[in-house]
Amino acid sequence: MNLYDQYLLPRLIDFSCSLGDVMDLRARIVPYAVGEVLEIGIGTGLNLKFYDPQQVTHIVGVDPAAQMQKLAEQRAAALTIPVDMVALDVQGIDAETARFDTIVMTFTLCSIADPISALVEMRRVLKPEGRLLFCEHGLSPDASVRTWQDRLTPLWKPLAGGCHLNRDIRALLEAGGFRLGELHTGYIKGPKPMTYVYHGWAAPSSD
Repeated sequence: MNLYDQYLLPRLIDFSCSLGDVMDLRARIVPYAVGEVLEIGIGTGLNLKFYDPQQVTHIVGVDPAAQMQKLAEQRAAALTIPVDMVALDVQGIDAETARFDTIVMTFTLCSIADPISALVEMRRVLKPEGRLLFCEHGLSPDASVRTWQDRLTPLWKPLAGGCHLNRDIRALLEAGGFRLGELHTGYIKGPKPMTYVYHGWAAPSSD
C-alpha cells in the first residue's frame, strides 16, 4: 500500500463523505436500523452517531480498508452501543446465515470490486424479514451526465479508492437478490457526475 492510500486517502474520504447533504442523507437512513446491525464499509465511522441506542443492540462494521479504522474507533468510543470492526472483504462476511436484523450500506457499493457477489453475501447474512438500508451515488438517468460518468470513472477510481461513478444501483440490488421496498433518487449539491444518489431500503427477495 502506498503512502497516499494509507494516510491521505482516508482523510480525503472522511472529508468528502461528511459534507452537508451527504450527512443529511445518512441522518435520514441510519436511524431506521434495529437489532443487530451489520454496516458494510464502515470506513471512518461517519454513520455511528446516527444509530439509535434504544433500537440497536450491536453493530458489526466491515471494511477491507484497515487504515480507516482508527477514526472509526474514536467515534465508536462515544457510543453506548457495542461496536466491533473487522478489516474484511465484504464478499466473505464471517457470520452465520440470517444473523443480522439490519444491514446499513452508505456510499460503499461504488467501490466494491464485485458488487453482485457482495450483495449475495449480504442477503445470506440478513434475516428473511430484515432490511438493507442503503444510500449510494451512481448512474444518472441523464444521457449527458452518464457520458461524463463513463469518461471520468477510469481516472477517478485510482484517486478515490476504487470508486465507480457509473454503477446502476437499482439493477445491482436486484441482481444481488434484493427487492426494493422504497427508493428515492436525485441529485445532491456538487458536480452531477458524482452526485446522483439512490437511497431507501430493500429486503431479501423470496426467489
